[in-house]
Amino acid sequence: MGLLDKRANGVLMHISSLPGNTGIGTMGKEAYAFVDFLSKAQQSYWQILPIGPTSYGDSPYQSFSTFAGNPYFIDLETLAEQGFLSESDYANVHWCDSEDRVNYGTLYYERQKLFSKLYENFKKNIPSDFNDFCKNNAFWLENYSLFMAIKDAHDGISFSQWEKDICCHQEKAVKKWAEKCSERVEYYKMLQYFFFKQWYSLKKYANEKGIMIIGDIPIYVSADSADVWASCGEFDLDENRLPREVAGCPPDGFSADGQLWGNPVYNWDYQKKNDYSWWKKRLEISLKIYDVLRIDHFRGFESYYCIPFGATTAKDGVWRKGPGTGLFDSIKKAFGDLPIIAEDLGFLTDDVRKMLVDVGYPGMKVLQFAFDSREENSYLPHTYIKNTVVYTGTHDNDTIRGWISSVSKNDLEYAKEYLRENDENLLAREMMIAAVQSVSNTCILCMQDLIGLDGNARMNRPSSVGTNWQWRCKQNQITDEIAEKLKYYTVLYQRKR
Repeated sequence: MGLLDKRANGVLMHISSLPGNTGIGTMGKEAYAFVDFLSKAQQSYWQILPIGPTSYGDSPYQSFSTFAGNPYFIDLETLAEQGFLSESDYANVHWCDSEDRVNYGTLYYERQKLFSKLYENFKKNIPSDFNDFCKNNAFWLENYSLFMAIKDAHDGISFSQWEKDICCHQEKAVKKWAEKCSERVEYYKMLQYFFFKQWYSLKKYANEKGIMIIGDIPIYVSADSADVWASCGEFDLDENRLPREVAGCPPDGFSADGQLWGNPVYNWDYQKKNDYSWWKKRLEISLKIYDVLRIDHFRGFESYYCIPFGATTAKDGVWRKGPGTGLFDSIKKAFGDLPIIAEDLGFLTDDVRKMLVDVGYPGMKVLQFAFDSREENSYLPHTYIKNTVVYTGTHDNDTIRGWISSVSKNDLEYAKEYLRENDENLLAREMMIAAVQSVSNTCILCMQDLIGLDGNARMNRPSSVGTNWQWRCKQNQITDEIAEKLKYYTVLYQRKR
């Protein structure tokens, strides 16, 4: 029996949302305390968002690398305990104006200063396992560290604006820049060393407590990333290393202009000729970092929406065929059955549904989508099958309380009728209970909903920038009382570990 084949429960909360005193959630004592909370509540899963280093807009879905970790999550207290920093280096920094919001501007500026001090101390006492780390991760670490070093030398501009030879990753130029930026390259390797040192320690602790980590794998990578720069053949680019087309979603009831993500789409013909080796390596490394993978925008493997590069909206896109089951047949041949959750939300066709059945991965059910009073849908709990993962909402949804306050009157009345609860103050609880008691093998609840927060705690509003990815949990909000209530329903509906 695989991980996702038995009844189990978990909680969605990104590392950035953990409480703490240094501006953003980290892999320090609060992360370990959260694992203890999950263990007390008899949970099986901790689901997080992508952990890569973020770029403009601070979205974890737009990263400089699909393999690297976000240095913001490195715990400063742990570094101080190990002698690489002093408490005075960070204790008096004014990280934010509110403990429940991340200030990314301050974080960027202050972390850069701290990491410079860290590097000076690191050079004086390089850990004995640092070289082994670099060797074992050379596949991605060399290109990522050089990419970031060259980006710093160019004041952060996109690699497509670099000099032609290094933009195109020409061998002589790569060698020249590696020598020129050797010190900065080591700096970025150091940050990844500390990130993964702390990550694998936290993951080991979680696994020993019976908690498996669900990691989120975006289907696409950022246009300005080490992945595209060093592996340009995998993507549909022109001779200037610019995308011919970019990814997104067509206009729908939520967005008249659609969603313009801006990620380059894949050169699936090239990838097929290479037996999807890039994707296999991506999954191989990801399965070392996480226990279960949630692949975002899964329907894009059947067919994907392409928008001409340079367009200002997603209105003029077209659908193109993806690799379909061929990719996953190749993956299964290489790895066997993998613990993968398919994010199959959005516009689905019969071909997409057939692909999901053929590959056998559990799809997602989101309860906030269930109560559209205008039409029948497959998100109502009585329609579920076991091989699914049920959520009340995801990082792209409002909190349940926020949803209750903003949804149409007809939809709210339908939810009250279906959940047999007229008191709006109790409706969020009943929605979570409906998810836990459903037949879906896996149930994931959002931490904001367990605390009982309103729409101010929403993590992301798609197609918007400036206020997303900022929510943090306050120190006193993760309580034993919540753990006991969550444990009660987890045990009652036979989802305990």
